[in-house]
Amino acid sequence: MTSLKIIDKLGQLGLQLPAASTPGGNYVSVNLRGDIAYVAIQFPILDGQYLFQGKLGTEISTEEGYKAMQLCALNVISQIHHKIGFEKIEGLNHIDAYYQPAEGWDESPKVVDGASDLFVNILGDKGKHSRAIIGTPCLVRNFSVGLVSTFTVI
Repeated sequence: MTSLKIIDKLGQLGLQLPAASTPGGNYVSVNLRGDIAYVAIQFPILDGQYLFQGKLGTEISTEEGYKAMQLCALNVISQIHHKIGFEKIEGLNHIDAYYQPAEGWDESPKVVDGASDLFVNILGDKGKHSRAIIGTPCLVRNFSVGLVSTFTVI
């Protein structure tokens, strides 16, 4: 799949490929080891603005959480586009989805579908993946969600 097809599919969904964010510490955004690309955690950041900050279930609704996770997935796609190129991607392997819940809130699968739905809609069969969903009492900069992913490259 070419990058142009990816960008076209995003446009059909009313989405744009954001600029790739830069690491917030001493690490790389994409680490290629053999035929596996590890994409560092991506947060709901757009054009340098921190979005969707707070706990799911109080400050952030489940629907907003879905959009936040979708933005994290868009940032993953941007990292792949800028660092590797989709022509070299065999497929998405796995995602680790992190979320910051309010006490008693438990709709994380619906939120994480924001990423899963986008990957499948954009990448087709190459976007099918396994996933883990991990709740945590806090995330850096009070983000509601974060997303780590691995891809197989050709």
